[in-house]
Amino acid sequence: MKHIASCSFGKDSMATVLLALEYGEPLDEVVYCEVMFDEYTSGEVPEHKDFILDCGIPFLERNGVKVVTLRSPMTYLESFYRVLQKGPNTGKINAWPLCGHCCIQRDCKLRAIQAYRRTLGTEYVQYIGIASDEAERLPRLNGSKQVSLLAKYGVTEAKAAELCKAAGLFSPVYHFAKRNGCFFCPNASMRELQHLYRFHPRLWSKLLDCQKAPNKVTEMFNRAYRIDELDALFQVEDAQISMFDSMNQNAA
Repeated sequence: MKHIASCSFGKDSMATVLLALEYGEPLDEVVYCEVMFDEYTSGEVPEHKDFILDCGIPFLERNGVKVVTLRSPMTYLESFYRVLQKGPNTGKINAWPLCGHCCIQRDCKLRAIQAYRRTLGTEYVQYIGIASDEAERLPRLNGSKQVSLLAKYGVTEAKAAELCKAAGLFSPVYHFAKRNGCFFCPNASMRELQHLYRFHPRLWSKLLDCQKAPNKVTEMFNRAYRIDELDALFQVEDAQISMFDSMNQNAA
């Protein structure tokens, strides 16, 4: 029987691995699936990507845990520019993933994970990072090959964060986001999008380039805004901040 842990290197999946090591739970490998924006650009927010490479993976390797990194053959851009072949939007490009119906999760992550699971055969157990206080998600594990060690040991989401902080394994992404997601996620909060705009202009410009593409199914990046509308909004906010700072300096 093989035991694997699915790991995004967020607090819940990292806490799951920490519990397995602490309590001697069987653990053969950690499986991480990296969604790619294009062939060369990770979909991870850069701070989280650096944490994975510089902290998360080295920690696991030091503790004798094998790390398997998966990537789907399909990238975000390939999904974005895919021309639809049927339905009312035939001939248009797939474009932005819809909030709550993310084709990127399906095509660029889950398919790679499912393909890997098939190589394991039927005899395996998969540890999933679902906390003991996530009442809606836990029942989904019933009757499956998936197990929550967080639920087994009574670890809530808040406690999972504490375990990671104590071990020096708390991703810096949580300084500006409630969860670690792709930098192009339509469910990203305004705070996350502002962070991307201000600190990672190269990635932000890639999204602006996507907005320029013609014949899209939808022009909306998320439920409320186009990317170019967000860009204009953030430019105004930065101009107001600069004006405020200048006024304060003059007053001093």
